[in-house]
Amino acid sequence: MPPTATEAPLLPKARRSRPAPGTAITGIRTRVTRSLRRAAPALLAYAAVRVFVLLVFGVWAHKEGHGIWPALAADWDSKWYLGIADHGYERTLGTEYDANNLAFFPLYPYLVKALAAVTPGSRATVGLILAGVCSFPAAWGIFAVGDRLHGRRVGILLTFLWACLPVGIVQWMGYTEPLFTAFAAWSLYAVLTGRWVWAGALAALSGLTRPTGIALAAAVGLCGLLALRRRFSARVLTGVLLAPLGWLAYVSWVGLRLHRWDGYFAVQRLWHNELDGGVETLRRMREFLAYDSTPELFLVMVTVTLLASVVLFLLSLWDRQPLPLLIFTGLLLVITLGSGGVYFSRARFLLPAFPLLLPLALVLARAQRRFLVLGVTGAVLCAAYCGGYMILVWPSAP
Repeated sequence: MPPTATEAPLLPKARRSRPAPGTAITGIRTRVTRSLRRAAPALLAYAAVRVFVLLVFGVWAHKEGHGIWPALAADWDSKWYLGIADHGYERTLGTEYDANNLAFFPLYPYLVKALAAVTPGSRATVGLILAGVCSFPAAWGIFAVGDRLHGRRVGILLTFLWACLPVGIVQWMGYTEPLFTAFAAWSLYAVLTGRWVWAGALAALSGLTRPTGIALAAAVGLCGLLALRRRFSARVLTGVLLAPLGWLAYVSWVGLRLHRWDGYFAVQRLWHNELDGGVETLRRMREFLAYDSTPELFLVMVTVTLLASVVLFLLSLWDRQPLPLLIFTGLLLVITLGSGGVYFSRARFLLPAFPLLLPLALVLARAQRRFLVLGVTGAVLCAAYCGGYMILVWPSAP
């Protein structure tokens, strides 16, 4: 029997309200594919820079008689992460400087352990491959932020500049910076596009990756609270609550493991890595700039990077970058410059602070072709030389 006049209009509407099976997955796949195609030039530029730097490093290492794989996969901090993957964490605080692995956050070494259990090869090889693979989602996220704010050309240049950082070779080493930068870039992009649950979840994962994850959690949390003041949203609140959970979880676990509430901070003091308001940073800068007649080239590069980062942050304020980017980079600078720990690793600590490169990307985007070619060529050559020098000449950790 045909439907009545009042029933007829309801039937088509009811059918339309039921999504076809797989529609959501298909939609996500379509968006990801479209985004990846748009980002393809940036990812190709990133890969080209990193391959060139690796080739230069390989030739340099061969002439010096150094092995390429050990230097990239199993040296300095990589040893600590591999030790955690092999033997787990310490159970006591101890008193010896530079000897407690609780200073290193767990997500990367546990991922290495899990992947090594189901794949061939050593854990060092797995860790190196994992870092290299993670650098591409990081580059993709950096492009997405730049593209969102200023268009495709700026997004490509922003990704390129991140690849050309003087310490950029760390992006293809057994370190946590690529994984952390991937979480940071996509979390910030999620905030910019109003995807608060994703932003909070990625910030939580970053808090399990590096101690500076607290900077990303603060960026998501503070911006979320401002959004809640304007209009309440359960999704925004969820993102705000999720953001600090990873960092808080690990810091709390260390406290329980060491049976003291300040356990993690006691470990940082053991590494001489507590905040001192920038006293040690200023002392080292003054030492290199005023008193050292023949300063070490790598330390000069670190000092120039730190000073340039401050200038770029001021330019970012002048350009009125979105608040989440300013909070994230500002807190990274505070943590990096305000720490009393080792000086020579601070350029690497700022590797995830990619929004600082936006003013340079904007300048390059407006430059004439010849100046753009000169800038691009100089950046690539600088990255190749600094990367090789940092690993093969500089005698300490990058």
